[in-house]
Amino acid sequence: MKTNSILSALFILVCSAFLLPSCDKEGDCSVSNISAAGKNESHNFGQNCMTCHKSGGEGKGCFNAAGSVYNSALSAHLSSGTVKFYTQPNGGGTLKYTVAIDSKGNFYTTESNTYTGLYPAITGPNGTTNYMSTTIGSGACNSCHGESTSALFAN
Repeated sequence: MKTNSILSALFILVCSAFLLPSCDKEGDCSVSNISAAGKNESHNFGQNCMTCHKSGGEGKGCFNAAGSVYNSALSAHLSSGTVKFYTQPNGGGTLKYTVAIDSKGNFYTTESNTYTGLYPAITGPNGTTNYMSTTIGSGACNSCHGESTSALFAN
């Protein structure tokens, strides 16, 4: 009887292993994940993306710059446009990087670039550009700008 109980338990254990989902960590920093115009796979609008999209985190890939963009009335997300990063204020100096805003109003990139010390500029679908007057200390834009704080916006 004891042998049957052990075999039954072993059989259940082996069978249940096939029912478990894969345990791959999403926060693998070698995974590429970059927003694109028209893409609608992003989520958690207004939240700090880098809470999950970091080494060992639950998100797919490790973001180096990410955030959400509102319309100028701060009433809805911007569904297209770009976020550009310059070496000087008001679009001056050298344009270093451009990241597209997806259809859910988010932008993000796993490209291994340095965004700190740059000046962001957001261009909306009608071509209007809004410039941030100070440099960024982190590519985690929603860590300062979010649903409950001053927001990134454009028209």
